[in-house]
Amino acid sequence: MSKLIGACLIGQSGGPTSVINSSAYGVIRTALDSDCITNVYGAANGIVGVLNDKLYDLSKEDAEELELLKYTPSSALGSCRYKMKDSEVDDTDYKRILEIFKKYDIRYFFYNGGNDSMDTCSKISKYMAKEGYECRIMGVPKTIDNDLFGTDHCPGFASAAKYIATSFMEVSLDARVYDTGMVTIIECMGRNAGWLTASSVLAAEAGQGPDLIYLPERPFDMEKFLSDIERVYNETGKCLVAVSEGIKYADGTLVADAKTSATDGFGHAQLGGLAVMLADIVKKRTGAKVRGIEFSLLQRCAAHTASLVDIEESFLAGKTAVEEAVKGTTDKMVGFECDRTNGYKCTPKLFDLTSVANFEKTIPDEWINEEGNGVLQPFIDYVRPLIQGDTKLPKENGLPRFAKLKKVFAE
Repeated sequence: MSKLIGACLIGQSGGPTSVINSSAYGVIRTALDSDCITNVYGAANGIVGVLNDKLYDLSKEDAEELELLKYTPSSALGSCRYKMKDSEVDDTDYKRILEIFKKYDIRYFFYNGGNDSMDTCSKISKYMAKEGYECRIMGVPKTIDNDLFGTDHCPGFASAAKYIATSFMEVSLDARVYDTGMVTIIECMGRNAGWLTASSVLAAEAGQGPDLIYLPERPFDMEKFLSDIERVYNETGKCLVAVSEGIKYADGTLVADAKTSATDGFGHAQLGGLAVMLADIVKKRTGAKVRGIEFSLLQRCAAHTASLVDIEESFLAGKTAVEEAVKGTTDKMVGFECDRTNGYKCTPKLFDLTSVANFEKTIPDEWINEEGNGVLQPFIDYVRPLIQGDTKLPKENGLPRFAKLKKVFAE
């Protein structure tokens, strides 16, 4: 295949993570060093920035600041939650994107996000091919929910899992300091997949974690939940519980009665308030002192506890996306294939965008205990290698030194 000469564009979409910028840096650095990529642009707030012709000229950034992206949380280029209609229904957005691509001679497009972002990436890829505009389009995954289909795991998940396990260990010590009884309920993110909540088992393995874990993969039974807590509390005088925000009753109804009427741009309900609601129910039932804690955004922006494995693999995903695109690959997402039989080995693997978009990967049922209130050894063996190593985040005056980009708009 002949060498394709032209500029590249990277955008970020969906919820941020503590390592999404490491993937972006993998794309940016590799693209800047490529002899067939003429310039590197960043979309301000994802695909919305493309539609609004707001692109950053990343070639004008200082190399040292770009490198700090590996340790900087959130989406440095800005994010969005914008759902594009199918081009057969309404091709207005697609025509505009093609117009912008032609204006800046964009021949490489990388979209850094989760399920819905891969859907956007796939739609754009199919449209460009239909229009005969040569542009190599690659998805670069991220999601703390770890629910992308195909890949062994997702960039961003491991660091959030490490934060959750660490925080459970810390809270466990705090919750057991007094000679009086207490129940602590901690809510973790996870709408339909309980990977993050399940990661709290790593703290339990260390003897400082939850007594009970409830995931959206199993129907929730309030009476059994209360009985489980009463059993542990009566035996030990303490009880620490991990719950996924998306736990549902058998009929599919969300337990979180604090669900707002609002949804994000893709129609997903915005959840929250479950821990406080459950704490109130437990207090009325047991009379115990009960605390409800919601990690909320902390679990996805905690760069100070990021996994070095996660940082390096996230960078690798971005780097691989560019290398593959330059070789001629398009319409793919870079994922991971891992071997845990003799240590841990992770290699990049390409997946068709259409097979990834809008599919969710949940925890295998056989990894959850029979009672539905805990996870088993296979899950521990799966997640433990992913949280290894510490971030090399630099500090100034005792605080993190994050990247400070100039964000010069392209002309």
